[in-house]
Amino acid sequence: MKEKPISIFTLLGMIAVLSWLVGSFATCKTSAQETYSGQWIIEPSRVGDRYQVTVTHRSNRVGRGQSMSGFTIEPERLQGLSQSQIMSAGAHVQFQLVRDAGTLNCEGWFKDGKGSGHFVFAASPTFAAELQRRGYSAPTEAQQFSLTLNDFSLALVDELKAQGYEKPTLDQLVRMAEHGVSLDYVRELKAQGYSVQSVDLLTRMVDHGVNPKVIIELNALGFKQLPVETLIRTVDHGVTPRFINELGAAGYTGLSLEQLTRAVDHGVSPRFITELKEIGYDKLPIEQLVRMQDHGVTVKFIQKMRSRGFNDASIDELIKLADHGMNN
Repeated sequence: MKEKPISIFTLLGMIAVLSWLVGSFATCKTSAQETYSGQWIIEPSRVGDRYQVTVTHRSNRVGRGQSMSGFTIEPERLQGLSQSQIMSAGAHVQFQLVRDAGTLNCEGWFKDGKGSGHFVFAASPTFAAELQRRGYSAPTEAQQFSLTLNDFSLALVDELKAQGYEKPTLDQLVRMAEHGVSLDYVRELKAQGYSVQSVDLLTRMVDHGVNPKVIIELNALGFKQLPVETLIRTVDHGVTPRFINELGAAGYTGLSLEQLTRAVDHGVSPRFITELKEIGYDKLPIEQLVRMQDHGVTVKFIQKMRSRGFNDASIDELIKLADHGMNN
């Protein structure tokens, strides 16, 4: 069979269909890359006159699904939202949360101090240029969204440089923001005599709960200018100023950090000390308390042994009884 030549009209039709398909693909691609959006909830915070903000959005990370962020904020930073709207009997609201990296354009409903709604993220057009001026590459939209959510400040970059820190990469800046390293944190550390130099170590400090308040309280208890790794290890093991004060109130003062750490690690708590005192064991050496916990000589065990006639057993004898299976 002889093939018919393609007419000019058929060719034009094919081109039109192809153009439509390309356009549709581009539209879908653009839609997939739309500005980040999500939901917000705002309610009164327990901290002064601030508000607690909870932001939920879909994460692009595989397996993460919905992602949630929370932070407190001063009401004046919610641009376009008045106190009368917040405390109204019901009002539709539109406002902005503006930060260095971008803005959350919010819309929703407020009633009696609580509100909720949706937001759309708009990246700051000048932020990338400011980072590039400081020697960084332009952030991706995902990075800029994360930096906005976590209130990243360009002043933090300048402060790190001024204090002589190593220059962080863009990924490190994002990680620092996500883990809560702020300008105030870095400045307060410096006020306590700490210039850590390593931004990764700085992030570890925040992750492990080493904050300026803890440093000040440890200083007041005689543990002054502890090395950063010692601070991290101390707080990580639960040797908090509160724990030290409670042991001091129970009569255990002047203990070294090593002794305090061993006490926490082996379960020697203020409650354990108090309960021992109530059954006649007072002011036992800290190492003896550690041995008791290691061997299972608890208050319950001691009471059980007394019910079996071991009324005057010493701590060493109680430990031997526990080791020989009398705990069963």
